[in-house]
Amino acid sequence: MTDATYAIGIDLGGSSVKAVSATPAGETLSRHNLDFDSNKRMAWAEKISALVRQISEERGAPAGCIGLSAPGLAAADGRSIACMPERLQGLEGLDWTEYLAASKTVPVLNDGHAALLGEAWVGAARGFQNVILLTLGTGVGGAALVDGRLLRGHIGRAGHLGHLSLDPDGPPDCTGTPGSIETAIGNCTIQERSRGRFQATHDLIAAHRNGDAEATAIWLKSVKALAAAVCSFINILDPEAVIIGGGIARAGKALFEPLEKFLEPMEWRPGGHRAKILAAQLGEFAGAFGAASNALKHSS
Repeated sequence: MTDATYAIGIDLGGSSVKAVSATPAGETLSRHNLDFDSNKRMAWAEKISALVRQISEERGAPAGCIGLSAPGLAAADGRSIACMPERLQGLEGLDWTEYLAASKTVPVLNDGHAALLGEAWVGAARGFQNVILLTLGTGVGGAALVDGRLLRGHIGRAGHLGHLSLDPDGPPDCTGTPGSIETAIGNCTIQERSRGRFQATHDLIAAHRNGDAEATAIWLKSVKALAAAVCSFINILDPEAVIIGGGIARAGKALFEPLEKFLEPMEWRPGGHRAKILAAQLGEFAGAFGAASNALKHSS
C-alpha cells in the first residue's frame, strides 16, 4: 500500500503504547507494542509521535486518519483527555491533533469505550447493536453499545461498569463506590480477598484448578459477584451479548463455566431469551483497533 487509505489507532496504557494500522475494511496491516519509562515525563507522548512516523515510513505514506484512546474521561470536543488524575502527567488537556501536527482531527476516546468499538469492528461484538464489554484486570473496566451507539453519558462517565455497587456496606473503591464489582473480582484486591495468600488472580485460579478448596471458595465468590453484576447490566441495558475480556478472562473455562452456572437462576429470560456471554477476541490491542475505527468514522 503506497497511498493514505489506512488508519492508525493508538492506545495509551500505564506503561506501554499499543498501535495498529488497518484498512477501512478492517484488514490489519501492522501491530506495535512499545514500553515507555513511566517515571520520565511525557515519555509516552514521545513514543506515540515516533510510532506514527515509523508506521508512515513503513506504509510509504501518511495515514489517512489517526485515532487515540487513553485512560480518563475524554473532553466533550473529543480532542483530548479532560480528566486523568494522578497518572500520566501532561495527558490532561493535551490536544493530539496539534501535538501530532495531523492534517485531520485526531479523535480521542476513553480506553474502555475504545476497546468495545474495536471488538464491535473486528472482534467478538461484530454485528451486535446492543452489547456491553467488561474487562477484568487490575480493575474492572467496561463500555456499552446501545442501539448501535456508544453510550458516553453527560460527561463521559458512562460505561464505568466496574464501579457498580453490589454491597452498600462494602469498602469504597477508587471512585468512592462501596462494595463494587471491581473490589469483588479486580486483581487490585486479591491480597485482601485471599488474606494475603495470593499475590495475583492467576495464582488463585491455578490453585483452584489444582483442587485447593480455599482458593475455590474465594474464586467462586468473586465469580458469583460478577454474575450478579452481569444480570444487573442485562436488566438495565438489555444487551444481545456480554463480552468479557482482560487478563483475568484468560482463565477460560475456569471463569466462563461457573459464570454461566451462576447466571442460570439469576438472569431474567422472558420467552427463554438469554444474553450471550462471549470472550473478547482482540486482547491487548482492542483499544488500538477501536481508536482506528473511531478515526475512520470521523474522517468519512
